[in-house]
Amino acid sequence: MRLWLAAVGRVKPGPELDLFNLYGKRLAAPLNVREVEEKRPLPTPERMVREAELLLGAIPPQAVVVALDERGKSVGSVDFATRLTRWRDDGVADLAFLIGGADGHGQAVRDRAAWLLSFGAMTWPHMLVRAMLAEQLWRAQAIAQGHPYHRA
Repeated sequence: MRLWLAAVGRVKPGPELDLFNLYGKRLAAPLNVREVEEKRPLPTPERMVREAELLLGAIPPQAVVVALDERGKSVGSVDFATRLTRWRDDGVADLAFLIGGADGHGQAVRDRAAWLLSFGAMTWPHMLVRAMLAEQLWRAQAIAQGHPYHRA
């Protein structure tokens, strides 16, 4: 299964990128990153529509989409690993995680998502969310392999 991360905004060098790279390089399958950005000063609703178009255009058309969204469902690491393993075993070829802009996801992303996933009720900086996602993907891989990294 190929993993994709499409995110609004450009990553900058710093500790968040270092942490993302630390966990990303541990993954058996590479995490393909696509960054998108709308530079025009659009009103918020129009910008959200445009960002949704850019995000969905950055991933394979057949990908199963997981939208990271504060209104999504929060799950534990074992449940996260179980869902990823099920998708892999069901033959999902491409799994794409989408991180929206400052105002969240446009409706097109929410409609396309197979899963709206939240990392909890708190708001996290988007660059830190990338690192948290990479760690959880590594943790899910470790859980699926019976690796001792995850201690439940």
